Amino acid sequence: MSEIRKAAVIGAGVMGAGIAAHLANAGLDVLLLDIVPDGAGARSEIAQGAVAKLLKTDPAPLMHPSLAQAITPGNIEDDMEALGGCDWIIEAVIERLDIKQALYKRIALHRKPGAIVSSNTSTLPLAMLVQGMDGGLEADFLITHFFNPPRYMRLLEIVAGPRTRSDVLAAIRDFADRGLGKSVVPSKDTPGFIANRIGTYWLQCAVIEAMDGGITIEQADAVMGRPAGIPKTGVFGLLDLVGLDLMPHVLDGLAGALPPEDAFHAIYREPELIKRMIEDGYTGRKGKGGFYRLAEHGGGRVKEAMDLKTGKYSKAKRPKPKSVKMAAKGGLRAMLTHQDAPGRYAWRVFSRTLAYAASLLPEVADDIAAVDEAMRLGYNWKFGPFELIDQLDASWFADRLREDGTPLPKLLEIAEGRSFYRDHDGQRQYLGLDGAYRDLVRAEGVLRLEDIKRRSRRLAGNRSASLWDIGDRVLCLEFHTKMNALNPGVLAMVRRAVKLTPKAHKALVIHNEATNFSVGANIAWLLVPAYLRLGFAVRFLAGMGQRAYRGLKYAPFPVVGAPTGMGLGGGCEILLHCDAIQAHAETYMGLVETAVGLIPGWGGCSEMLGRWQVDEKRPGGPMPPVAKVFETLSMATVAKSAIEARDHLFLRQGDGITMNRDRLLAEAKAKALALVDGYQPPEPLEMSLPGPSALAAMKMAVQGFRKRGLATPHDETVAGGLAQVLSGGATDITETLDENQLLALERGAFARLALMPKTKARIRHMLKTGKPLRN
Repeated sequence: MSEIRKAAVIGAGVMGAGIAAHLANAGLDVLLLDIVPDGAGARSEIAQGAVAKLLKTDPAPLMHPSLAQAITPGNIEDDMEALGGCDWIIEAVIERLDIKQALYKRIALHRKPGAIVSSNTSTLPLAMLVQGMDGGLEADFLITHFFNPPRYMRLLEIVAGPRTRSDVLAAIRDFADRGLGKSVVPSKDTPGFIANRIGTYWLQCAVIEAMDGGITIEQADAVMGRPAGIPKTGVFGLLDLVGLDLMPHVLDGLAGALPPEDAFHAIYREPELIKRMIEDGYTGRKGKGGFYRLAEHGGGRVKEAMDLKTGKYSKAKRPKPKSVKMAAKGGLRAMLTHQDAPGRYAWRVFSRTLAYAASLLPEVADDIAAVDEAMRLGYNWKFGPFELIDQLDASWFADRLREDGTPLPKLLEIAEGRSFYRDHDGQRQYLGLDGAYRDLVRAEGVLRLEDIKRRSRRLAGNRSASLWDIGDRVLCLEFHTKMNALNPGVLAMVRRAVKLTPKAHKALVIHNEATNFSVGANIAWLLVPAYLRLGFAVRFLAGMGQRAYRGLKYAPFPVVGAPTGMGLGGGCEILLHCDAIQAHAETYMGLVETAVGLIPGWGGCSEMLGRWQVDEKRPGGPMPPVAKVFETLSMATVAKSAIEARDHLFLRQGDGITMNRDRLLAEAKAKALALVDGYQPPEPLEMSLPGPSALAAMKMAVQGFRKRGLATPHDETVAGGLAQVLSGGATDITETLDENQLLALERGAFARLALMPKTKARIRHMLKTGKPLRN
């Protein structure tokens, strides 16, 4: 990793600019080059425009706006000499062999000896790219295929040539893993590599089968999505997202590169409907619409779906085929054996796709684990093809293929009577191409909770949370509720962790391997006591969380939070009470209670005040910290990365950031162990707050927002309750408030707001729709 400090990306299109942004996220200085367009006002205007666009794109390619300063725009006529200072040069230009090869000759003239050069091509084989290439450059050359958007998609396919130096491959693998947070999958030099070879086949098969079989796009997406662990976009929604105009190029590229006997040719065609859509500008979300579109109706926007026969749009339906209902009860196999039209369609698509994937080994990869990882991370499948076959049972699947007259891949013959994956003596194993099982080996420095759970028993737990021994006398507290919402069961395990850890362990890590660390407290708790107007019960619930979190904060051992994904509301508050945080780079933290008409009730207000009171950068005087916390909490601010979380002091300067989530638990454990020697709990929180004068100032600010139409009446009420807490209530700057007094203010305001009808309406709406209600 230390050898790669500066990089260059040539090609400032969407993909090239996205790669440059993510290199900047990793802390590199980046040179971004493109051509000088005819009649250019500025010779580097393409690259300059690309950098400017990075700051406006949503979701953001940059983890913090300031990182744009690490990207230097330029052009390939004036700035090629600057390549001499780069350790890694990435070519991301148009998929034309002649243009790429001409560029490589120019790169060879300017790069420093040993600088690594790679192509981001998704279609051209490495063997073609290196034809006529200087031998020295060929030894430093490989393919690094990023997936779009580069910041968020974890897959990086790497193709090395026969002459690529082993240390070049090792350097890129290490930096991509640790620096960029990628899961690196080695791929063979074949058309489409792994993920796009299988993914394109799946998409094309799904489209053709739907058109030929009279299946609506809503039905197709219903069975192609969540029942199989595939994102809810399904097939047609995904094509809209990617862009329909991209598909013909991908399809034509594969058709031209694959041998005649490849199964892809049986489904290769571009339907006339799709041709017309592209010609008319219906290219998906970036165009007028695609298979779906949003249309104006009655003053609102309505989602419409296209009829695959007529090309006409009508209001999109939400079909619930019986086959999908069967999947909810009996799994994927139940859906694929159901004889309604969507079920038969799902079988035709999945059977062909899974058989195709099995037929591609060892052509595209050395083992099934690489294929499964490529599809999980490249297409966001929850399960790879061979994991799906295991769900179906390999023998059953082979028999069904024989019944259909489908040729049986050799790999399925090997697997008959067995599974592709198994747990053996606490070790995950996969079936090799020779019929022998092999251990699934993690990279050095990777510690996964799933592996610990496979080979050991939990020390304590209930339906909501568990405690695991992760070695070196460190415990891990894991949440496992839906969306990791916090409830009394979780709080009970927090208290249990505080009691159990000192008996035989010396530190605690709070971590789980779900998509989100925690979306916050389960607000459904509050509805019954709120409707019955049992203020004492609401205060008790708030106090329950406060006591559990204070127990963590003042425990006689270090506590380290290790979040990834969303850490919101109560999930953010538990992190604020940790001694330190080791956050995955894609951690989105925030105290969002005002969105449901509440304020942070488990110590979030006091913890944020404490952080801003001692922050070195804050302006002097008692009011600025209070104003800053008020702004952050009243706006329900959520940091869009771990780097941005530092701006709001959700993370402090001593907290760590891990780029690769597979390494998060190991790095959090190391941080916890580093705190053990000489550990002392923090001093109890005390502070002086400005009282009524600050309360009046904050209320005036909210009134101004309401008059401008930027706040609703209940927003004003909620903000008033928050201001009451943050100002310190009936105090003044000459008095000192302790933590108990601050927490009492927090409980009181929380309970008052929870009993209000408009807060109850917000809670109901959030539970029903997942979206905030502005009332």
